[in-house]
Amino acid sequence: MPEAIAFAEYGPPEVLEAVSLPRPEPGPGQVLVAVRAAGVNPLDWKLRGGAMAAVMPLALPHVPGLELAGTVDALGEGVEGLAVGEEVFGKARGAYAAYALAEADRLVRRPEDLDPVPAAGLPVAAEAAYRALEQLRLTAGETLLVHGAAGAVGSMAAQFARARGARVLGTASAQAQDRVRELGAEAVVYGEGVAERLRAAAPEGVDAALDTSGADVLGLSAALAGGTGRVLSLVDPVAAERHGVRFSAGTPGEDRTAAALEQVLVLHRAGTLALPVPATLPLAEAAEAHRWGERGGSGGKLLLLVG
Repeated sequence: MPEAIAFAEYGPPEVLEAVSLPRPEPGPGQVLVAVRAAGVNPLDWKLRGGAMAAVMPLALPHVPGLELAGTVDALGEGVEGLAVGEEVFGKARGAYAAYALAEADRLVRRPEDLDPVPAAGLPVAAEAAYRALEQLRLTAGETLLVHGAAGAVGSMAAQFARARGARVLGTASAQAQDRVRELGAEAVVYGEGVAERLRAAAPEGVDAALDTSGADVLGLSAALAGGTGRVLSLVDPVAAERHGVRFSAGTPGEDRTAAALEQVLVLHRAGTLALPVPATLPLAEAAEAHRWGERGGSGGKLLLLVG
């Protein structure tokens, strides 16, 4: 029986426990993946803690995990373009397990020279970043401000924006300035005085702004962008509503996983993909991974090693 991590009730990280589950059977359009590594994301612990129960009720027990890298184990009816035994990465459901189901159109083949561990942590961030740039209508020659540019989503947004031919200003901590520059962005230290530093870097303002940080930056972003029309938050719907800017939650109709992963592969083939250096824990320590993530201890991307 494959091993998995699940929770049978909402609560603190301690509700996560090892369980044995039957191997899932892929339905039409689905792929069964033997998981090698799974990404840990804020939504995982928000769901586990019950913070999303009113809007995203779960059937319990629930196996968390939204992204993975692994090997195709079985194909559902109608799946084309993938074969059993191929290495893939992408979005899935229940990735904290030895086997997980994914929609075929949310997986791509993983090149041999792309390490499966960091690859497992790319899909959620890449999709959010790609979706945001589409919604901001970013084009070549424009200037994009990214708050939290050293984080998982912010770093992908910076890379995707540079690939579109845009100039990127990225805010991050003083310790992360080199990381932001590695992405091809102009690094700006956040914190006290950030408004003055951004105005000095972009005296004429910016064309669009993206907040991936959750800091109190939406008002400043709107001022720099000349209004709220091209300012977007991926993290704080309450603040977004207060400032009159768009919040993007990634509803099913908005999902851009396939296009985002193809863009990741384009950057990888060009040799310009800057991968995060993830922290890793074994699957059995998923509760510790959640504790670590909730207190901001990973400093970037956290992954669970499965198979």
